[in-house]
Amino acid sequence: MSPIAVEVLDTLSDRERQVLSYLAEGYTYLSIARKLDLSPHTVDTYLRRIRGKTGITNRAHLMILALQVSRGAGLDPLQG
Repeated sequence: MSPIAVEVLDTLSDRERQVLSYLAEGYTYLSIARKLDLSPHTVDTYLRRIRGKTGITNRAHLMILALQVSRGAGLDPLQG
């Protein structure tokens, strides 16, 4: 994992990392919300916080980060 991805991972909460991991697996906001028993609005809020912490401004870059972080950290979305 790149040093930037490691630094980013350290700034994220456990729930933000979990949401990011599900995003990397291809889940939609709605399906992430269902899996975590949250509202889609809450999932959107987590993703906005992630974008705020990282400076990411678009979905493509968010997905790149999600893939880097989930692959590099060995995150498993099935672990709560």
